[in-house]
Amino acid sequence: MRGKLMFLTGLAAGFVMGSRAGREKYEEIRANAQKVWQHPTVQEAAGVAQAQANKLYTEGKDKIQSSKLGEKLNTTGTSSTDTTDELLAPSDSFTSSKSTTTGTTY
Repeated sequence: MRGKLMFLTGLAAGFVMGSRAGREKYEEIRANAQKVWQHPTVQEAAGVAQAQANKLYTEGKDKIQSSKLGEKLNTTGTSSTDTTDELLAPSDSFTSSKSTTTGTTY
């Protein structure tokens, strides 16, 4: 109960401060956040994190395919190449959607 009360208090305080600051302050915060996100160091760190996530995804996918569950999935009539073609890495779907939104700023 105490956690809910603290959450609601924080929500109310954020609403009041946000409404007092207005749209101008929001735009300032958004512009600063955009500058930080586009900083080369941040982009490099994001690239490293994405590469690590892709590596972990591939390793996990390989472990599942070589496990008993993967063997069961492969014996249901689909070959392993069909299964891997149907599975997309998270970066694959993100990259394709990202390329369609090029030029859009958030």
